[in-house]
Amino acid sequence: MSDGLMQLLDPDAIVLGSDASTNEEIIRILAGRLETLGYVKSSYADAVVRRELTIPTGLPLERSDNVAVPHTDPEHVLKPGIAMGILKQPVTFANMEDPDEMLPVGFVFLLAINDKDKQIEALQAVMATIQNPQALDDLRAARTLEDVRAVLG
Repeated sequence: MSDGLMQLLDPDAIVLGSDASTNEEIIRILAGRLETLGYVKSSYADAVVRRELTIPTGLPLERSDNVAVPHTDPEHVLKPGIAMGILKQPVTFANMEDPDEMLPVGFVFLLAINDKDKQIEALQAVMATIQNPQALDDLRAARTLEDVRAVLG
């Protein structure tokens, strides 16, 4: 189902049960992982936070814990990858379809993409996962990297 997503996700950039209390905090946690792992430049986190203010990425799924897919311009990216955060308690992101609406978000897929083809592939992999309520429920229950691998293939 989501082979592509597990291939793009760096195991060291998966944060389960995050205590982050704001969207900026979870973005910075995940961006920090990507920076440490050599995926992004030091400018990446600030760029994602700035972009989120004007072009929100919250996706309404009619769940108590929706999804956000923050990202930024390719010049901040060294190589393609995705970080994933699953929050203990949802944080608010603005709805990408209606920026005045705030959504509770429990899953964050932070995209570091510097290649248009990879961006489409990454978004398709993320969408395949988030359109599957069972996959999200299983990710919510995941406690280990092996649990995540079992869900994402």
